[in-house]
Amino acid sequence: MSARERLVRELREHALVIGEVTLTSGRKAQYYVDAKRATLRPAGFMAMGELVAGEARRLGATAVGGMTMGADPIACSALAAGADVKAFFVRKERKAHGLQRWVEGPLLGPDDRCLIVEDVVTTGGSTIAAIERVREEGLEIVGVVSVLDRLAGGAEAIRAAAGGAPYVALTTIDDVYPERPDR
Repeated sequence: MSARERLVRELREHALVIGEVTLTSGRKAQYYVDAKRATLRPAGFMAMGELVAGEARRLGATAVGGMTMGADPIACSALAAGADVKAFFVRKERKAHGLQRWVEGPLLGPDDRCLIVEDVVTTGGSTIAAIERVREEGLEIVGVVSVLDRLAGGAEAIRAAAGGAPYVALTTIDDVYPERPDR
């Protein structure tokens, strides 16, 4: 079984929640994918890490990260899978103490090539915020990867914000919940 097939299996079994929820975007949905329920288990973490590490190598990324919480386990899984990258996290708000950094982790410089990662994409809002913050730090973005795309317009918005850097969804809602009511 491929890493992608294992990831889909784990998302179906552990992350798919059927029932009305309010998404980050404020929209209502009849299902929810809580990717962390699957990706913070050994099989999901290893499958995700293998896939993200492969994308990092393919794109020549030297750093992997994104908006904190969604991106944190993804960046760490790439490290665990052997990607030769630095992991970083983008804060939602600047820390008022310490170094007051927006981008946490090893120092990134002008030669770093960043792969932005996200767990679940609906509208793309938090991914776009991470892209903007990383660009404000003067860093290059070589690609964007999501664990799951809900196929709700986020991919198009991310592609527009990424300025030509490719966007790849490791899985989509069609893979995880093909019989969903809004299909």
